[in-house]
Amino acid sequence: MLNTPQLFYLLAVVLLLLAVGLFYRWALAGLRKRILDAREGLLLAVDLPPVSPPYVGGLLKDYNTTIVTLGSIFKTVEECQGRVLDERNKINAILQSLPGVLLTVSNELTINMTNRLAEETFASADETLIGVNLFDLIQFSEADRDILRDSFLYKQPIRNLEVSLHIKSMARWFSLNLVFFSEHEAEMEAIFTLLDISENRNLQETLASREKLVAMGQLAAGVAHELNTPLGNILGYIQLIKDELPAQSKPLEFAAIVENETRRCSKIIHDMLNFANREKCSGETCDINQLLANITDTFLSCRTRRYGIDIRMELHPELPPVEGDCGQLEIVFTNLIINSIQAVDGVAAPRITLRSWQDGNNYVCVCVEDNGPGIPIDMRRNIFNPFFTTKEVGAGSGLGLSISQALLAKRGAFIKYDAEYVQGARFVIDLPVVDVRRNVA
Repeated sequence: MLNTPQLFYLLAVVLLLLAVGLFYRWALAGLRKRILDAREGLLLAVDLPPVSPPYVGGLLKDYNTTIVTLGSIFKTVEECQGRVLDERNKINAILQSLPGVLLTVSNELTINMTNRLAEETFASADETLIGVNLFDLIQFSEADRDILRDSFLYKQPIRNLEVSLHIKSMARWFSLNLVFFSEHEAEMEAIFTLLDISENRNLQETLASREKLVAMGQLAAGVAHELNTPLGNILGYIQLIKDELPAQSKPLEFAAIVENETRRCSKIIHDMLNFANREKCSGETCDINQLLANITDTFLSCRTRRYGIDIRMELHPELPPVEGDCGQLEIVFTNLIINSIQAVDGVAAPRITLRSWQDGNNYVCVCVEDNGPGIPIDMRRNIFNPFFTTKEVGAGSGLGLSISQALLAKRGAFIKYDAEYVQGARFVIDLPVVDVRRNVA
């Protein structure tokens, strides 16, 4: 049987064990709660008791140190994610603001990324380009398709390949570039870009056409005198021959044909001289609406009324005067209206529309449009070339549009064929406005 000191000692041991057990339970319960909090993303430290066994205190301190380290790591990761998102947004903004079409294609040559311009150019309002095969989306010519196939086959990039594509019933020129993500033969992922260079092509063709006009003007200046003299002699002798021939005879008919063809040659020579003549600065201006009204009155009283052609006038009521004398501008619009009259031949309800408006403060615009068959796409690039014509032999010299372009170019004006108009043919002319404030004439 235990004596009193022994009982007190045993009781103290029991109480100490109970206290230690309660402490461990309290410490482990706090540690477990913080572990559960960590699962939910809350990195909180464990409260350290003022007095604790070394191994328990060390465990809690190690946990708190780990939590602090993890918090620092997670903060660094969040900062990196933020920077990555910022850079991704910047890159996406750059891609979306590119002035050209951008497509990325997968190993199967299907589109997996686009920019906004690509969607606007190729996709309908309720469709997307993602997953579409590149060659199903864009209809390349056979030669361009072969170039692209070889590029994918031999992993050769393409630099500034000029291709012609029909986009929404319009012929456009693009500069094509193709770059691969990897040099590995089995990987076909690539970046495909198209930059619209239609305006540059038009400028190049305009420059080439003007160079032809200059060359033709120099040629006309050199040969006009030599040709006019024998043509005049031919006309004179034909008149003498006709006077000697009996009426209603075949020779007289043949002589009339020779006379008409000679006069046509003389007119062509006269038209060619328009390129060589240096225009003097007259300081004249023109009321374009009044000019159009005068021209239509002339045609309404003859050709258009005879052929039942409906001429519509949609003229802006208040237009400033334009540069140039009305005489030469009348030649331009007369050529265009004559072309339209010939174009609507055979149309059920022939119609010609003249429209004028002001584009900003610098130009007055005039368009001449008809509801004829229009000009075929493959011929449009040549319509301003001298002697090019879509009419039958003998129906035109092919100089009307060339002369019109030359006359307009002398006064800083422009003429173009509107390829977006699909209901016939439409020509648009931009005429520089007279700046009244600077006019000293």
